[in-house]
Amino acid sequence: MKIAAAQLTCIPADVTANAAQAAALAAQARDQGAELVVFPEFTLTGYELEALAEDPSLWMADADDPRLDGLRSSGTAVAVNVALRTPAPLPAIATLVYDAAGTHLTTYAKQHLYQHEQGAFTPGTADGRFELGGIRFSLGICFDNHFPDLPARGAADGCRVHLASSLYGTGGGIAERATVYPGMAKDHGLHVVLANHVGPAGPWTGCGGAAIWSPDGTLLAEADAHTPTVAAADVPGAART
Repeated sequence: MKIAAAQLTCIPADVTANAAQAAALAAQARDQGAELVVFPEFTLTGYELEALAEDPSLWMADADDPRLDGLRSSGTAVAVNVALRTPAPLPAIATLVYDAAGTHLTTYAKQHLYQHEQGAFTPGTADGRFELGGIRFSLGICFDNHFPDLPARGAADGCRVHLASSLYGTGGGIAERATVYPGMAKDHGLHVVLANHVGPAGPWTGCGGAAIWSPDGTLLAEADAHTPTVAAADVPGAART
């Protein structure tokens, strides 16, 4: 299976424009032969916590929210991260996964909220899993991936690929990105797919470098630090050993 990691420059709090940009990147990934494309944290709004707190209309109502229709009809499976309405007063930071036909496969809510996300979002309480093309996947969202027990549980549960929807900025984020994800791949024997922002992203500047690593930590594909695009690589479909 070919998998793509996307990076984009979000227009702050503009769900319509960002959904269109993400759908275009999904089509780009599909044209490169990718069967699944992963998007960064807060794909549809950018990392705009103040706007998300002030305007609940920016939250997705559920997995069937029509603002996701363009992505669901892109012709490839997608993992898209959004602010998602919950039964609690606060939304979750959640990754919604759809197959190529647009069928909802799973929802994963971020369990480890970072600093100012605490008190603004509802933390998740369960790990994210889904299966596609005979491959079992685990999910993590940005700060989640700094807790090794999360990918370790995925590997123990038969997952072969870990998908990370993240935001890493220039400066210290570059070093974190270059250390955490290949280390995770090697430590847990997983293919690791990182989607990231590039350019302005709330209070940060996304460093790009959306990438895919093999289970020995080898870099298989990497986007540049400047351009909204996708990086794609083949992930073998044989069962884990």
